[in-house]
Amino acid sequence: MLLVADDDQVARELLAEALGREGYRVRLAAGGEECLRLAAAEPFDMALVDLRMPDLDGLGVLKQLATIQPDLPVVILTAFATIETAIEAVTAGASDYLSKPFRMEEIKIVVRRTLDARRLTRENLQFRQELKARSGFETLVGQSHQMVEIYKLVARVASLETTVLIQGETGTGKELVARAIHDASARAGRPFVVVDCAALPETLFESELFGHERGAFTGAFAARRGLLEMSAGGTCLLDEIGELPTPLQAKLLRTLQERTIRRVGGNDPIPVDVRVVAATNRDLRKLAAEGGFRDDLYYRLNVVTITVPPLRERSSDIPLLAQHFLETFAHRTERPVKHLAPEALALLAAYHWPGNVRELENVIERAVALSSSETLLPDDFPPHLREAGRAPRLPAAGMTLEEVKRWYVNKVLEEAGGNKLRAAELLGIDRRTLYRILERQATEDEG
Repeated sequence: MLLVADDDQVARELLAEALGREGYRVRLAAGGEECLRLAAAEPFDMALVDLRMPDLDGLGVLKQLATIQPDLPVVILTAFATIETAIEAVTAGASDYLSKPFRMEEIKIVVRRTLDARRLTRENLQFRQELKARSGFETLVGQSHQMVEIYKLVARVASLETTVLIQGETGTGKELVARAIHDASARAGRPFVVVDCAALPETLFESELFGHERGAFTGAFAARRGLLEMSAGGTCLLDEIGELPTPLQAKLLRTLQERTIRRVGGNDPIPVDVRVVAATNRDLRKLAAEGGFRDDLYYRLNVVTITVPPLRERSSDIPLLAQHFLETFAHRTERPVKHLAPEALALLAAYHWPGNVRELENVIERAVALSSSETLLPDDFPPHLREAGRAPRLPAAGMTLEEVKRWYVNKVLEEAGGNKLRAAELLGIDRRTLYRILERQATEDEG
């Protein structure tokens, strides 16, 4: 017997019809209080409860159901999916967390999986973790199916010490996911240190990461703690881990296995209590197969993988993200901008967003800074967004492949206003690769 509680009559009847066709018996409640009365009167195998109900919300129902029927699995349903509500639901003991509008196949799978788990264990502990929602979560925005899955993964792994690998294109928000894991963990009050593996020069990287002893090299006048030591008790994000030089990969592997580091110029192992989270915009499996990344380090990092989708694959989140950034920058700059015109939203939705969420954030920041009205219009956005649907400018006929590559890199760099970081994001390459391309071009020009 299943119990469905939702103040939306259409939603609860739709669920009852779909689950009834699957052979389940279903009882319906129009609110939280009625749900509790039914649960007190007869046993149920599972409950599906809407998060927002006028008399008693889903979290309140969840907590009281734990007293009435302690081993009853509860799935929280919501049209307002956020990382905060996901963490709250998980903390309160929800078995799952699903977003509206319903995908009936997903509902059926979740119901079947939950009932199977209950029959096997009689108590579902899958999501019951001591998590705490903190201030960092407001930066993870989205209600798409992909983002809800990420919220649940964050909730599952946050209280563990498991190494997490976060994959995704540049600008998708990998660092925000790492911060969410840290902020929901017992390490939240300790440091969160980001190491940009693509930005640090290879000659300095070992000293920066592991520290050095006095006299280890010219200029080392005093011992210095590295970034891993500075992360003690907290979390260290190794961003763009695919750019880590090969010699340092072996040393990082030893650190992960032994939980100790050795400073440059030192022999004594130093214990470090730090959780390592790695992020990359590269295919580490492919890189390892090609010999560019150690297999053993890849397997050590790839305990739990969270893949952050590109913005073009979760376009339903664009309006939410755009409004979020608009409100953020309008408040920060004390600008009067409050709304996005429908045609401006259509413009944003039609664009491919090669720079992902970071590019959208930059575009909204620029529009807020330049607009003088309360509503953002298409003219407030940069020309390349408005030209996206038009015929692209093409290189001159007769160019060689290398000349076309050179033309395109310079065109993107021009559109990025000379900003190399933004140009690298638009090209879908890392900064170090772009620097090498530009250095090679400069050398060819000099020659």
